[in-house]
Amino acid sequence: MSDVEALKAEIKKLSARAMNAKMNLHDLSEELPIGWETILDIAQKAHDAFAILEAKRAELKAAEAAA
Repeated sequence: MSDVEALKAEIKKLSARAMNAKMNLHDLSEELPIGWETILDIAQKAHDAFAILEAKRAELKAAEAAA
């Protein structure tokens, strides 16, 4: 498997994690004020998931440009 293919596979998994984190944040927002004390934790997890995803997308773009 090439580096580009490996990055694409990893991005697919990271995208799924990011979407799951987004849905957790969405679900929390719909249930507020119940669970308000978990806002920061859930938001941080969503932020981290999307930050990692964007970094991998940039890495893929650079790898594709180099190929």
